[in-house]
Formats: sequence, structure tokens, C-alpha cells
Amino acid sequence: MEMPSRTALESIMGELRRAMASIPDTQQRLMELSGTAWSADRTVKVVVGPRGQLVDVEIDPRVFRRPDAHALRSAILSASAQAVSQVVEKTQDLMYEQLPPEVAELRERFQPGRPDPVARAFRSDADLVAEREADRG
Repeated sequence: MEMPSRTALESIMGELRRAMASIPDTQQRLMELSGTAWSADRTVKVVVGPRGQLVDVEIDPRVFRRPDAHALRSAILSASAQAVSQVVEKTQDLMYEQLPPEVAELRERFQPGRPDPVARAFRSDADLVAEREADRG
């Protein structure tokens, strides 16, 4: 396994220093993220904030003409999951923008097959629950 050259490592370190200097700006940008999604039948709209927390729900009044609590619950959960996925994807994209591309290359070279720590850090609650359920079953 060939080690990266000193020049390459110094370049990566310089890029990491620049990324570290931009942390306050990155944090601000992260806190401005949101996700918006609609249920499949377009009767429920959900907005989540930067941490995936629910900040708004709009329910079309037509839902109440034929009340179905289970269908409404499913629509809200589905739209919420989609909105959270949007925020997670935006967050990952923003974080990857801050890292030099060589970091991913080095990680893959020296830790092949290991999960990407950025992607693992931004798994949603639904992903974590699903993983726990899979481990139990």
C-alpha cells in the first residue's frame, strides 16, 4: 500500500485548516436547512427543521370528510420521513463540501469497506430504529 506523498499530505492539511476556519459559517448554513415533503395523495405537507424536528404540518381539510386516523397517521409519517431525508441529504452535501476530496480517497485506501463516518453520523432516527429492529430479528 503506497503512502501519499508529503506534498499531498501538506495540501490536504491546508484544505482541512481552511475547512476548520469555515466552521462558524458552516454551522450557520446547517441551521438554515429545512426539508418539505407532501404525502402521496397531496393531503399532508410536512416541514422539518435542520435537525429533522417537525416545524409545520398542513392537513388538507378534505381529509376530514372521510376520517381515517390510520391513513392520516401514515401520510404524516411518510411525508415526515421524506422531509427528514431531504435535510439529511442537504446536511451531508454541505459537510462533504467542507472536506477535501482526498479525505474520502485516503479513507477508502486505508480503511476499505468501512462505512463512511459522515454518512453514519447523519443517519435519521428512522434509520437507527430500523437498524435496531433488524438486529433484534
